[in-house]
Amino acid sequence: MGLLLRLAGPLQSWGEHSVFGHRDTLRFPTRSGLIGMFAAAEGRPRGAPLHDYDPLRLTVRIDRPGVVMRDYHTIGGGYPRELTVPTAEGKRRQPGSETILTNRYYRSDAVFVVAVEGPEERTGAVAQALESPYWPVYLGRRSCPPDQPILLRAEVDDPVEHLLDRVPVASRPPRPDAPHELDFVTEGTRDDAESVAQLTDVPQTFSRLDRRFRTRTVSVAPRPVPTELWAKSTNAYYDALIDYIQEAR
Repeated sequence: MGLLLRLAGPLQSWGEHSVFGHRDTLRFPTRSGLIGMFAAAEGRPRGAPLHDYDPLRLTVRIDRPGVVMRDYHTIGGGYPRELTVPTAEGKRRQPGSETILTNRYYRSDAVFVVAVEGPEERTGAVAQALESPYWPVYLGRRSCPPDQPILLRAEVDDPVEHLLDRVPVASRPPRPDAPHELDFVTEGTRDDAESVAQLTDVPQTFSRLDRRFRTRTVSVAPRPVPTELWAKSTNAYYDALIDYIQEAR
C-alpha cells in the first residue's frame, strides 16, 4: 500500500553534501528532503523521533531533471566590523574577511513523481497530512514552494506499477527512433542500474543543534514508459493528470 506524489515548482533543491558556503543539489529528491516534507505536513517539531518513517520505501521517476541554476550570495559586506557575521567562536572577523561568499544551487523547471510504499497506517497518515499540512511544505528548501497538485493518489495497492504504466509524464515524447524511457531512482542495488551511489540522506534527527544522518544505497536505471503517457503539449499533460486524479474518486 502506498501513495503517489508529484513534485514540481519553479525551483527545487535537494542537497546531500551542503556545507557552509556550498549548497548543492542532486538531480532527484533526497530521502531527507522527502521525510522533512512529511514531518512538516504532520506538524512534527524539530528533534522529534523519526524512526516511524524508516519503513517507508521511496521510488522516484524523473520526468524532467530541470536545469541547474547557481545563486551567488554575499553576506556581511559593507557593514561595520561589530555588525558583521560572527565566527563559530562568537568573535568578529578580521578586516578584509568580513564578507562571506556562498553558492546555492537549484533545479529549475524540474518534475518528479514519487511512489511512497509502507505500512498502511503510516502512508495513510502522510497522505492525510499532505492534503491539509500543519506547516507549509517545500521542495528541499523554504525558498522552493511546490506547485499543485502534490498528492496524486492515496491508498494505491502498487504505486510503483502506477509510475511504470499509469501516471502521465510531464515531458514531450522523444523522437520516434529513441527509446521511451525515464530514469527511476530506487533504494538498494539493482542489476540493471546505470549508476549506484551511497548517499548520506537518511535523517535520524532534524534538531537544529544535532542533525544526524545514516547512509543508504540508491540505484538509477532507465525503464520503459508507455508512449501514450507522454505529454504532447502542456495542456494535454494537465488534462491527463486531472483525469488520472479523478479516476480514484
